[in-house]
This record gives sequence, structure tokens and C-alpha cells, in this order.
Amino acid sequence: MNSRFLLVPVAAVCWVQPSQAVVYMSVEQAQSAMFPGATFAPEFRTLTPAQVSAIEKTSDTHVLDKQLRAWKASTGGWFIADQVVGKHDFIPFAVALDDKGAVKAVEILEYREAYGGEVRNGPWRAQFVGKGHDAALQLTRDIQNISGATLSSKHVTDGVRRLVTTYAVLLSGNSAQ
Repeated sequence: MNSRFLLVPVAAVCWVQPSQAVVYMSVEQAQSAMFPGATFAPEFRTLTPAQVSAIEKTSDTHVLDKQLRAWKASTGGWFIADQVVGKHDFIPFAVALDDKGAVKAVEILEYREAYGGEVRNGPWRAQFVGKGHDAALQLTRDIQNISGATLSSKHVTDGVRRLVTTYAVLLSGNSAQ
């Protein structure tokens, strides 16, 4: 028997990297954690091409989905659920904004990648608190990178910057809706 044919399946098995989806919390659980005692009114919107263009230009990030999933909190502020691409898979996350559009909290709802789940760590997510659309929110400048989770760190940072910009363009009392 030729040994070359035995090596191919073994090599293929060695290169497979397991990916395990971890669901940390549902949208409803995140809402309760980020706005204790609040009730939520859905304010789902479909972004117009002009709104997409304004968000992309101002945030310097790409809008992946024209469907905005936002809720107005009865206690003031906004809850927005969204997702970014990690290295291979989507990272669903949520941002709580105060009534002026500054970040109150960031939660990672699910993580499916084999590496980079450290973006779920509280101290890393806490770097976003208090940042609004006027903050640069650049990885390694305003937000510290996580070694071994660079793509996840960058994409979550970009996603938060896009959502605070979305607030300024679309949800703030000063925006044209």
C-alpha cells in the first residue's frame, strides 16, 4: 500500500480547528442587565441609502445590515443589537447608550470563533463606557488591543463606533429621521 494516500486524510484532520458557539445572553437578558427595571419600545428602522452613506462616511466603517434593531429604554437611552464579523463568523453584540448617545455598556451576546473570545472580558468592554460619536474609537489608540484577538477587537471597536454614529445620524433628537 502506498503511504502517500494515508497522509492526506491525517493532514486534513490535523488542520481542522474546532469552533464552538457560546451564547452568553439573549437580547432580553442584555436589555435587563444594561437597563435594570426599564421597559423597551422597539424602534426598528430600515436605513435609507442616504443614512447608510452618512453613517459610513462619519464612522469610517461599513454598514453590514440596513435593518437597525434599536429599542428606546423607558429610563432614557437606547439599546441597539447588532453584529460584526470576527475572523470567520459573526459576533452578535449589544450597545447601551445613554440619552445623549454615550456608551453605557457593551455586551457580547454570542461568540463562535475558536480564538478571540477575550473581547467578552469586562475590563476590555469597559473601555467604551462614556464614549460618544465624537470619540475616535480607534483600536490601539483609544481602545487597547487584545493580543491573540486582534480581529475581534478591531471589529467590535468598529461596530461600537458605527452604532454611536448611527445614534447621532438617526436616533438623537438633533437628527433628521
